[in-house]
Amino acid sequence: MSEREDKEELLMSMRYAMRARKVMVAMAITTGLVLTVASCGGGDDEKSKSSSASSPTDKGKEGDEKPKERESEAPTEGPVLAEVKGGENVTLTVNSAVRDEGGFVTVEGKVQNGSGSRWSAPGWQGGERELAGNSGSMAGASLVDKAGKKKYLVLRDTDGRCLCTQFSGGFRNGDEKTWYAQFPAPPASTTKVDFQIADMPPATIEISDGE
Repeated sequence: MSEREDKEELLMSMRYAMRARKVMVAMAITTGLVLTVASCGGGDDEKSKSSSASSPTDKGKEGDEKPKERESEAPTEGPVLAEVKGGENVTLTVNSAVRDEGGFVTVEGKVQNGSGSRWSAPGWQGGERELAGNSGSMAGASLVDKAGKKKYLVLRDTDGRCLCTQFSGGFRNGDEKTWYAQFPAPPASTTKVDFQIADMPPATIEISDGE
């Protein structure tokens, strides 16, 4: 082989080597761009994961507020003015007795049946003929002003229906129900009276003025 041919072969080898190096550099750059895009995509994924992870927490916070709202809307139980228990293990509680401007007193409370069986408030409608149609109700209740020596009966309409609670369906054992009864108002000077109904012991209660 001549010297000239040797030089040409050497030049060709150098050209192939340079082309190969360019191809490798181009591949390296392309690979680097793909990794960078994947990395950026991963960052977006991380952000979306982070956002989706924070969503339940935010919802949880909103969910925590709802029970508070529900608690604030729930009716609060008033103070106990008096509590008495009858022979059938029935408990009567008086929570309020409010004098209204209309000239009457509204008494409210609860009755709980602890008799061990079904109870229908027998005799609680009172013995008056006019109130006979008010069975299972607070119609027989009264307020007694011992100092003024007066007894105030439950108000009723022209048909004899009492302005009071009627316990529809009676009480199962353990049942507790709220009640109300309205009476003519004693004089303003009378602040304490005895609430009485059927065979329950008298319950001394204090009358407050309405707002």
